[in-house]
Amino acid sequence: MPLHNLLEPVDLPRLFRAHPPANFQAIDSIAPAFAAKFDLLTTLEPTVRNFLGRLPLGGLRRPLTCFIGTTVSEHALFPSEVEPEAFVRTILTDHAPCYAFLIIKDIPTEAVLVGEEALTYSRGVAAACELADFVLVDGQALAYVPIDFGTVDEYMTRFSHTRRKSLRRKLRNRRAVTVEAIATGDERFLKDEFVSSIVRLYRNVFAQSEIHFDLLTEDFFRAVLQSVTVGGTLFVYRTNGAMIGWNLCVAKSGILVDKYIGFDYPAAREYDLYALSWFHNLEHAVQRGFRYYVAGWTDPEVKRQLGAQFTPTMHAVRVRSPLLRSLLKRSKRWFEPDRRWYATDAANTRP
Repeated sequence: MPLHNLLEPVDLPRLFRAHPPANFQAIDSIAPAFAAKFDLLTTLEPTVRNFLGRLPLGGLRRPLTCFIGTTVSEHALFPSEVEPEAFVRTILTDHAPCYAFLIIKDIPTEAVLVGEEALTYSRGVAAACELADFVLVDGQALAYVPIDFGTVDEYMTRFSHTRRKSLRRKLRNRRAVTVEAIATGDERFLKDEFVSSIVRLYRNVFAQSEIHFDLLTEDFFRAVLQSVTVGGTLFVYRTNGAMIGWNLCVAKSGILVDKYIGFDYPAAREYDLYALSWFHNLEHAVQRGFRYYVAGWTDPEVKRQLGAQFTPTMHAVRVRSPLLRSLLKRSKRWFEPDRRWYATDAANTRP
């Protein structure tokens, strides 16, 4: 069944179902979905999260939650052949009685990446959710760059003199770093040692992240890297022959999506590998004629400094307990830390 909001090749969510993250369970549903114990403090403002994290909340803090969506797609994926109202009724019937929390995650609220038809459907889902006593909560800010420039030098002219100077200083490290593009399905991904080294660098990044939600497994990476139909490209960064980082991107319908990254610290910081990979991906997008580069959810401040714009998303949350549902309605602003990244003035300001 065709899916609205899918920016990635369809095999990526299929592999997510076959190889879910650690301690996740893929569940049968009308749309891609999974169950996991969800730390309710995950998306709180840092000051509130630190305060509540000291309270003895016990098992109340990590209820078993049903998520409609995946962690490998940028948005919730909706079945285009089912009306929004019927979709919401179905997930309520199938899942609401079994879980303390039911969350439709990452619903797009703008057409910029998904298109008008998908946006209209998503708005229909949101409206049906409100009628069904879901609480709509602002989600994370999705970073993206329109490829409306012909060269990276042209892109650089949009920054202030000070910012250009800082970025060019970082990009001088390109002289010491080589980049190899390896298509998914390449025979090198049949070697367990190579795949394990890729996973090790991914876990380095996961360990230093502020938010720990989905820990992808080695089986998932092996399946993705060995898949021809995923249509991804692994950009491998090396110095003196040693891999110090990698970046996995996938492409569909004129959009280059930056999915995963792995770094070897401290070498990755020494060579400013994050900035190098950002501009390498922009160059790749220009050369291939892509319309957008989608850079993901994390580190919005860093991405803003690199020239990203942001598009908002929302989550629809249904809480089984009437008391907790009332509490969420009163305090939902605490769970919206990325709101500032897609405020009108921030989204439309050039770096």
